[in-house]
Amino acid sequence: MSTIVASSVSPLGTGESVAPAVARAVKVVRDSGLPNETTSMFTSVEGEWDEVMDVVKRAVEAAGEGAGRVSLTLKADIREGVTDGLRGKVEAVERELGDQA
Repeated sequence: MSTIVASSVSPLGTGESVAPAVARAVKVVRDSGLPNETTSMFTSVEGEWDEVMDVVKRAVEAAGEGAGRVSLTLKADIREGVTDGLRGKVEAVERELGDQA
């Protein structure tokens, strides 16, 4: 079953800047080989449920290195028979916006 997961992970109690920890988490996602996208607030990854959730788990572990606590926000879109949903959803919205121009 195709799954897109958008996650935001942040260690707690490690100082004001979380950029190094977030970078470790994003590296795990990018190294997974699964389609992914990082924005200012979330990193999205697409694949089968088990592989996506494994990537999220490893990203949380990477972000949490040296922290006693980690915050995770997760949103998932789980659909059968969909491929390239990560890009296709955005393209559908862009088409709609183009029709309105």
